[in-house]
Amino acid sequence: MNAPSDLEIFSTRILNFPLKKVYKAFADPSLLKNWWGPNGFTNTIHEFDLKPGGKWILTMHGPEKGNYENSSVFEIIKPNEFISWKRISQPLFDMEIAFEKMDGTKTRISFRMVFKTVEECNKIRPYALPKNEENFDRLEKVIENM
Repeated sequence: MNAPSDLEIFSTRILNFPLKKVYKAFADPSLLKNWWGPNGFTNTIHEFDLKPGGKWILTMHGPEKGNYENSSVFEIIKPNEFISWKRISQPLFDMEIAFEKMDGTKTRISFRMVFKTVEECNKIRPYALPKNEENFDRLEKVIENM
């Protein structure tokens, strides 16, 4: 999926963990619920069917402002390589996560959010970039304890 940069938000980090562990931290909902979202959030995963056409339905519980219902449908699943889904709840966007094996036991993980309009992307961009960094921090802590 190619999109102009004004329609996307991109975040990436190189993790000091092997690719299979990084992928498992997403693919296993019992691990995913512990790191998905910004600092202070917890998650209740109601459905997680990691296959094309499968649903991912969760409630993100914010530390201050209540609950956020999230519904998505998985589109492409390439184990240990790539996952994409389409959000069917607001805000609407397509999400991609790429997993890339690096030297030694390092893995690059990349998040790409693709919006239909510049306006929608610009509404999310100011907080998505720092919150994605918090997401990566939380992911690293979960993998350390695997």
